[in-house]
Parts: sequence; C-alpha cells; structure tokens
Amino acid sequence: MTPPNDPESGGSQTLERGLAVLVELSRHPGGLNTSQVAAATGLHRSVAHRLLVSLHRTGFAARDDEGRYAVGPAVPGLLGDTGPSLRTVAEPVLHRLARRLDATASLVEAIGTAAVTTVVAEPPTDGPLFWYRKGSRDPLDHGSGGLATLASGPPRASEPDRVQAIREAGYVITHSEVNVGAHGVAAPLPGWPVRAAINVVTSDPDLAERAIPHVREAAAVIGTPNDHH
Repeated sequence: MTPPNDPESGGSQTLERGLAVLVELSRHPGGLNTSQVAAATGLHRSVAHRLLVSLHRTGFAARDDEGRYAVGPAVPGLLGDTGPSLRTVAEPVLHRLARRLDATASLVEAIGTAAVTTVVAEPPTDGPLFWYRKGSRDPLDHGSGGLATLASGPPRASEPDRVQAIREAGYVITHSEVNVGAHGVAAPLPGWPVRAAINVVTSDPDLAERAIPHVREAAAVIGTPNDHH
C-alpha cells in the first residue's frame, strides 16, 4: 500500500495516458490511426481519440488526410540539445533565396490537413511580388507548397498521383492552382520530423521557371537534421 505522504501518490492519469500515446507515435514514424493507438496503449478507443485530438490541437501530434497521427512539430522543441530546428535552419537559407530571386520564399509544413506557412522571407524590392503571410493555410493536395510537402514523406495510398513524380524529381512547379496569377516552385525537405518543403511564389511565370535550380539548391543546403549536429 502506498503511504499517504508518498510523493508518487496522486498524479494525473490523463497526463500519463497522453504521454503513453505520444511515446507510441514516436515509435511509428509512418503514423497510427486511432484504433492502432488504442490497441498499442491499451486505452479505450474513445479515450485514445480524445487524447489524439488534444495532442493534435496543441501541435504535439500531426494528422494526415487518412486519419493517421504522427509526432507533431511541437515535440522537437522539448528535446533540448538535439540540433537546430527546421525553422532555425531554413530561415537564413530562405532569406538568401528571396534576395537571389527577388521573390517571396517560405517554409511550408504539414500541420493537420493543411500546408501551413511557418517562415516567410520577402524579397528586397517591389519586383514581381506575391505576398505570402506566416500562418497562411493552403491545401496539401494542390499548389506547389502542399504538393512538395506531401512529397517529403513516404508514399501514401491517398496522395495525388503526381506526388510520386515530385518525390523523384525533387521539385514541383505550378501555375494558378491555389491563387490566380500565382506561380509556385517548391522542393520537398525529407528527413525532418514534420513533412515540409520550401516554396517560392511569384507573379512572374518566367521567374518561376528560372527559380527551379535555386530552389533545389536551397533544399539541399537545408538538408536533414543529421547535417546540422
């Protein structure tokens, strides 16, 4: 019997269950659906669902369009000295890219079912500018940023047919798919804890074509977490 004044008594069962769910997600980089999480943790499915919703809402879990959950973008920040985050690595690269191309460059991450812009670098002049704000949310299944973000992860049955071609080519170029008059070039960033891509958006279609090798080079500079330890 645990003594009443034992520091191990009490505690939060909900917190312990949530941490157990997070541990299971960390063991399965390809993601788990709610039933799989429930089976792995021994929790009732309804309990697992509520915990996953909370983890997703707070960024500790990411959910794809097939209902699978994986470790979310908020987790790496808790891990201490594990190397710089993707956003930290990408920001100076994006600013150099924006200056070189005179176009808006951004980091896009898959958060939930959206492609969310998390870092933005604006060009130094008012050339063929297309404004993109931090926090902008676009579809994952069309538009350069969303498609390249999907291509940064392993193949999935529900992904659009062209994602595999993007994965193999290392880039995608789109025209007016999300916003009329916007031309986007994006490159996947595989190997990071979150699916992500770098994206350049411009109103000049010729500039978009010229940007392809520069965007691919920037993605190579960002590399993977192992390149920054």
